[in-house]
Amino acid sequence: MRRMLFPLALVALGLALLTWGPAPAFAAGEKIVLNVVSAGDTNMHELQKSIFGPAFSKQFPNVEVNAVGSGPGDPGSQVIFQKLKSQKDANVAKYDIDVGIIHQSIMPQMIQNDLLAKYGPEIGTYNLMTAANGRNALGFNVEGYVMPMFQSQVALAYNPDMVKNPPNTFEELVAWIKANPRKFGYNGVKGGMSGTGFVTGWVYWKSGKYDQYAKGAYDQAAEAGWPAAIKELKSLPVTMTTGNNDTLDKLNRGEIAMGPVWVDMVISMKNENRMDPKIKMKLISPGLPGQPMYLVVSKKAASYEMAKKYVEFITSPEQQARVVVERMGWLPGIDAKHVLSVVSPKAKAMLFADIPPDTLEKNGLMFPQQKYFKDLLTAYEEN
Repeated sequence: MRRMLFPLALVALGLALLTWGPAPAFAAGEKIVLNVVSAGDTNMHELQKSIFGPAFSKQFPNVEVNAVGSGPGDPGSQVIFQKLKSQKDANVAKYDIDVGIIHQSIMPQMIQNDLLAKYGPEIGTYNLMTAANGRNALGFNVEGYVMPMFQSQVALAYNPDMVKNPPNTFEELVAWIKANPRKFGYNGVKGGMSGTGFVTGWVYWKSGKYDQYAKGAYDQAAEAGWPAAIKELKSLPVTMTTGNNDTLDKLNRGEIAMGPVWVDMVISMKNENRMDPKIKMKLISPGLPGQPMYLVVSKKAASYEMAKKYVEFITSPEQQARVVVERMGWLPGIDAKHVLSVVSPKAKAMLFADIPPDTLEKNGLMFPQQKYFKDLLTAYEEN
């Protein structure tokens, strides 16, 4: 069934783009169709179709944004890769994907197959982006090929009525867990990435080898201390949850007092009045990982110049504030200090009061490169 997903999705993507085809070179003022393909859940597609696309067309009335979804998760990014690769193999002059919204995991294949433009330095917002994962994707150099559209960050959420002095470091967290048995909850490495992010942050802390795992060359010997670190983690008196949502639900009901969460999920639930408004968040030292969603431009984009303008538009401080932060509850893809001056007071308080930009820059880490990441998941299950 999994094998059939990519071909079927490719057919659907091809049909969606077929109406438009590669756009010819247009004279100034003539109509341009910009093909934007987004991996991810339905909300990712709708964001391009209903929010960014129409807003961009207001600024550029001769541009129509044709937004297409390629499917959720990493397989959705794989569909975009396969579409571009097939066009390259067919020696197509212009690709019918101008802008792609993709996950970190597909970047090595994209770059190694020479499918993307190194467009970053050519747009005005590139220097506003300071995140390490804007230049490195799971250990792979992506500098110039990507702009993060937003950042999803793992942090600790806690009930201030139950946690009077929230921990600032992993050392303080361990002491708190021991003093408050079963009041800390996380989901291990199954059921959601918030627990996986916490386990990753724990291993970074215990090993002191963040740079090695996130940016260095793969060396299995660097994993020698993992079994002991994982056994220590598993020995703590915690509550095991079934996933991201279960951690949030237990926190909301007061069954646990603290646990790792995705920041945007907490913000979204608060915006929808589904989360106790007093719940706060903390990004403890030396840090926890997060993930971006990348904006890329295909190397043979039919509307290359307009594709760059579209990425520049999405990554402008105004759009990052109004859409990414205020509407979606995500952390911005560009440096948050460029967004603070234009974000609403309510959104600023909700998102940045708990995790200020300087804390995010210091303690917002990357997930490990792929080989280490795979080994880490295996090590957690085996120890």
